[in-house]
Amino acid sequence: MSLYPQIKQFLLGKSLPTSAHSEERLSNAAALAVLSSDALSSVAYATEEILLVLVAAGSGALGLSLPIAIAIILLLCIVVLSYRQTIRAYPQGGGSYIVARENLGLYPGLVAGGSLMIDYILTVTVSISAGTAALTSAVPALRPFTVSLCLIFIFLLMLANLRGVKESGRIFMIPTYGFIVSIFVLIAIGLFKQVTGQAIAEYPPIPVQEGLSLFFILRAFSAGCTALTGVEAISDGVLAFKEPEWKNARITLLYLGGILGLMFIGITYLSNVYHVVPEEGQTVVSLLGREILGNNAFYYFVQIVTLLVLLLAANTSYADFPRLCYFLARDGFLPRQLALLGDRLVYSNGIILLSLCAAVLVIIFKGQVNAVIPLYAVGVFTSFTLSQAGMVRHWFQSREPNWRASAFMNGLGAIATLVVLIVIVSTKFLLGAWLVVVAIPVVVALFSSIHRHYQYVAERLSIQGIAPRSYIPRPKPEVVTHPAVVVVGHLNRGTVEALDYARTIADEIVAVHVDINGSTDREKLQEKWRQLESDIPLEIIDSPYRSVITPIVDFVSQFEERHPDVFTTIVIPAFVTRNWWDSILHNQTTLFLKTALRAKKSRVISTVRYYL
Repeated sequence: MSLYPQIKQFLLGKSLPTSAHSEERLSNAAALAVLSSDALSSVAYATEEILLVLVAAGSGALGLSLPIAIAIILLLCIVVLSYRQTIRAYPQGGGSYIVARENLGLYPGLVAGGSLMIDYILTVTVSISAGTAALTSAVPALRPFTVSLCLIFIFLLMLANLRGVKESGRIFMIPTYGFIVSIFVLIAIGLFKQVTGQAIAEYPPIPVQEGLSLFFILRAFSAGCTALTGVEAISDGVLAFKEPEWKNARITLLYLGGILGLMFIGITYLSNVYHVVPEEGQTVVSLLGREILGNNAFYYFVQIVTLLVLLLAANTSYADFPRLCYFLARDGFLPRQLALLGDRLVYSNGIILLSLCAAVLVIIFKGQVNAVIPLYAVGVFTSFTLSQAGMVRHWFQSREPNWRASAFMNGLGAIATLVVLIVIVSTKFLLGAWLVVVAIPVVVALFSSIHRHYQYVAERLSIQGIAPRSYIPRPKPEVVTHPAVVVVGHLNRGTVEALDYARTIADEIVAVHVDINGSTDREKLQEKWRQLESDIPLEIIDSPYRSVITPIVDFVSQFEERHPDVFTTIVIPAFVTRNWWDSILHNQTTLFLKTALRAKKSRVISTVRYYL
């Protein structure tokens, strides 16, 4: 084994066969940690975001944070109940992209998909930045290294997720439940001190910079709605649960709603009782902890688990962003590399793409939570609204039992999230939300462009119109002087030309095709083969580890061993795109295969190019 595979195996573990995929499922407790850490951890900054807006109107306005939090919790209840209907209707997983596309049409589906992609990237950026802020609040000496710490945490999260679903679940359970317990203990101690008269009596004097108005209150409300981001993750990740998947997902979603609501209202209530005023370099949870607990070991424990859960909150995106990319890539709207399962049965390319995008945003915004927050929540409430509107149409079309109640619940969810979306866009537009408003149509246009390219490639490579060809079976020569192996990915015009070339140079030809995870329709392929290439035998090889390269290299090695004293030509069909940048949208299988064959010292490798 060369150095790179050794390092990869050390960091990520051994490759898993596709047959192990069904084993990589999560219990309800583990799923709550993996899929809900984003929503649960938002209590670490949602109250702070409300207070940061209200503080501009002076100390008298800070008391409004409690009724605003109650309004947000009512919205949370509506969203949770709405998504329970979605899970029931889509037991195989009903993400916003699938629901909107199936019920509202292609472009609403792409808007939902693009919105969620942007939101997942921002979730990682916000969570990592907020977690680092919790650390630098406790240890101010680390503040100059904020960006470096953020990048290190993103890298560690990427590694953890590349190791696989089950292992990431084990890693994330302890910090998530440690955070939940510590916040409830903090709330309990805070309430006890209030009852015993140990709370601070009043706010310090704060100068009034802005007058109270409906628009001002709505701005504070929209800032606090960051508490709802991540709630949809469970409906997106139904298939990550153990059987019965959809029932377990509905139960876990209820747990999420209850725990999140209690923690959020508790932190906001205590911030009012202890008259907490946000300040530079300190999070509200840190200020509350110092006030209630003092600078003791438990305060630092709260800060550490807050740091960890905020870092792991990004895991909601790591769980769902690659899956969303898979659906979009499967439908031809993203590069096909994003639809491939990696060595550890996760969508590795999606995980890496998410990490790179988040790292770029961390560098641009210098790891400052308040700089990224105005961009946050636009994407998720756009997808909320489209998903719930799609579900209303689904119920009216399917008319399943109790469909009226379900349609009412989803309709209420669609109206509520649409109102919140309008509020968020109108109040945060000039603060940075305009970037997301502009980015969503740009991303949808990119999806459409990619799809048109794949359609063009499919049309150019299609074998429709090629008349069946009858070949006389090739007699096997007594002495083989020039054998050839032709690699067959798909039976298309490029493959046909490569086989025609092989006939001109070889006296014994065999074609080899790799069936990854049973994705090949063998009967259909064999039927087409008999019509077009009946004189050349086709070998179909199973690939339990989803690799194309290794099975072909092994097959070629065995073939060459059977023909030791002659030159074997390996013929690889490859199409050439119109523009060099179009090649990014295609797997670079030819390049990797030629590199692997060179390492095995295969001497004659021919590439037959088909120009699109």
